[in-house]
Amino acid sequence: MNEMNKRSISNIIVAIILVLGVISAALILTNGVVKIKATRTNIVVTGSAKQQITSDLIVWTGSFNAQSANLQDAYTKLEASRDKVSTYMTGKDIKKDDIVFSSITTTINYAMNDYGNYTNEIENYTLSQTVTISSKEIDKITDISRNATELLNQDVAFESNPPQYFYTKLADLKVTMLAEATKDARKRAEMIVENAGNKLGDLKYADMGVMQITPLYSNAVDDYGINDTSSLEKEITAVVHCQFEIAK
Repeated sequence: MNEMNKRSISNIIVAIILVLGVISAALILTNGVVKIKATRTNIVVTGSAKQQITSDLIVWTGSFNAQSANLQDAYTKLEASRDKVSTYMTGKDIKKDDIVFSSITTTINYAMNDYGNYTNEIENYTLSQTVTISSKEIDKITDISRNATELLNQDVAFESNPPQYFYTKLADLKVTMLAEATKDARKRAEMIVENAGNKLGDLKYADMGVMQITPLYSNAVDDYGINDTSSLEKEITAVVHCQFEIAK
């Protein structure tokens, strides 16, 4: 066999080896893709739902105090202030049963020496108390919260706190919003799966995230949830994490 024939046979053998190598690699790659695709039988997506709500309950508190070097005198002054507060509230068409006074807090104030240090000598006593009103009449109580400092004109050391606004039907709303968030999750999952040429199967698992109750137009989010009480108008956002089967 001459040199040229030997080279031809060698080239043929090399070509056959290369072809076999390419075929083997293709088989391995194909098997690998099939294996990955087979393990992807589930898809996890997040769905959400938003709804605007209007608070239906207001809770407002105010505080007042009296001070005197004599404890009994301080109590007498506080009692007189409490009567004035009660009369003021009933004059605003608030029922007595809806006016709740807290227990009295007593603070002992000690005198200071010439060096600015407190001594054991009692200078005076400060007695303080809070009044709380919970009502469905939101506009009325909001107005009272803004004007209650009128009691200062009656020699009552009164301080009005910002009212808190609540939505009392939240438990029922959560159920509805969970359903809406789950529908949103299914739509998202269907879009992803169908674009990949598959079909979405049954819902296997759903986990509701924390609720975010924020003022309107707020983008605030917290891992533990937000429950805004400062705004009358709010927006509630529900989030749900769903796991669906991918139909074969």
